[in-house]
Order: sequence, then structure tokens, then C-alpha cells
Amino acid sequence: MTSITTSDQQLRLHDAEAAQPSPLPVLRGVGLRKRYRSGSSTLEVLRGVDMELAAGEFVAVVGQSGSGKTTLLHLLGLLDAPDGGEVYLGDTRIDTLSASRQDLVRNTQIGMVFQSYHLLPELDAVENVLAPLYVRYGVFEWLRRRSEARQEAVALLERFGLGHRLGHRPRQLSGGEMQRVAIARALIARPQLLLADEPTGNLDAASGAGILETLTELNQSDGLSIVMVTHDTAIAARAERVIKLADGCVEESPATSGRSAHASSDFHERPACAGG
Repeated sequence: MTSITTSDQQLRLHDAEAAQPSPLPVLRGVGLRKRYRSGSSTLEVLRGVDMELAAGEFVAVVGQSGSGKTTLLHLLGLLDAPDGGEVYLGDTRIDTLSASRQDLVRNTQIGMVFQSYHLLPELDAVENVLAPLYVRYGVFEWLRRRSEARQEAVALLERFGLGHRLGHRPRQLSGGEMQRVAIARALIARPQLLLADEPTGNLDAASGAGILETLTELNQSDGLSIVMVTHDTAIAARAERVIKLADGCVEESPATSGRSAHASSDFHERPACAGG
């Protein structure tokens, strides 16, 4: 699979200044709890989880099926509401924002990639990448911006090796190609961070390795902050730090490389679950 090119003519997500480490975490979850009810039964999926993501950090969240890793990602990405705890983007608490403000945060600040791609079948690759901007702008604002936006979408797809697939619809693309379109869609708004839920889960080994290379280069070259959920510890080893969930709690959070000098060490010094 084609990796990201580094030509000066290719689109860059952040300037050099924006990629510098910040002492304030980009994303932080504090004491996150989530339970689901079915009749008289209650399943507590998260039991007071703390985690944070530093600027420019690549964190993997691992755990067996049912450990709460996807639920944690959904809470951090405002796709679901916690039953307890708090979510912060920088110094702003975002889980208590109004629905419209949460929509705006998701559309502008948090990019998301899913295992099943979620591309719109009636749109081609460029149109799928532009979909978040269709939502953000009104008709007249879109007409004013559409030429520049299309250029950026094309630049992202070319950067991911899809310059020859611009007019192809999802059914004409391979799994790896669809996931790269999905990553481009997640990045078109130039978000602060990317949340990826099992991004290689539906791919063969070669395509999955290409997606991991893409995410790694985005992190290293652009300073993009990434949280990636996976059940595969070998895939997680590509990240700077690994958070392991078990029974809704953080079991451990070892550093996996020396690249993250600014990564938090809180997990080694406090109980895995608040009040757990």
C-alpha cells in the first residue's frame, strides 16, 4: 500500500508551530463511567476510567472484547454520553456542551475513523472526503468555498496514494482504499486529533499494515494526536503508549517507545479505576 509522500506540494495538516508539544493534554477523560441496562440487569462497561492524550502523541487502547475500549472511544468522541466523569478538549469540558455545540466539536476538532469505513455509496471518493464540509457550511458558504475545499480533498487523496481513484465510488475500491478515503474524510477539517476504532479490523494483513503506516506517518510528520482502539497487541505496539483495559478499568499503561517524552505517567501512580 502506498505510504504518505512528503513533497512540499502535498497537503500538510499542521504547521511546524502547531505540532510543538503542549503541556496541556489535547484530550482528557476523568473518572469515566458507562453502564447499559437491559430489563432488570445492568452492565457496567466503564468503571471510572482516567486517560489523557498529549499533543502529538499516538496512544493505543487494547483489551479483549467487552473490555470497554470502543465505549471509551465513543465517550471521548462525543458519540455517547458518560454516566459519570468528565471529558475535556484542551481546557474545555465538552461532554456537558449542548447537542449543537457537541456536533460542532465533532465536525471541526475531532476526526474519526471506524472499522466499517461508513462511506456513502452514492458519492465518489472526493465527495465522501468533502462530506463533513457539506454538513458544516450553508449553501452560500459552500458555494464560496467549494473550489478550495475540493483542492484540499484531492490533495489528501493524492497524498494517500489515491490520485487515480478520485472519481471511484466505494464499491469500486478495495478495503484498504476505502479506509484511506475514510482517513482523508476524517482529516479534511484539520482536526486537533484523530480517534480510530479498529481501523485495520476489516483488512487483510498487507492492507492493514499500510493503514498503520499511514497513521504513524501522520503522527510523526504532522504531529497529529491519535487514539487508536485495537484488540491486537502487535498493532498496538506501533503506538507510543498502550493503555490496556480489563473489566472496564485501566489495567496498565506502559510506554512502548521513547518517542513520547511528554506522555503522561499518571497511570503508573494511581489506582486503575476511580473509586473502583
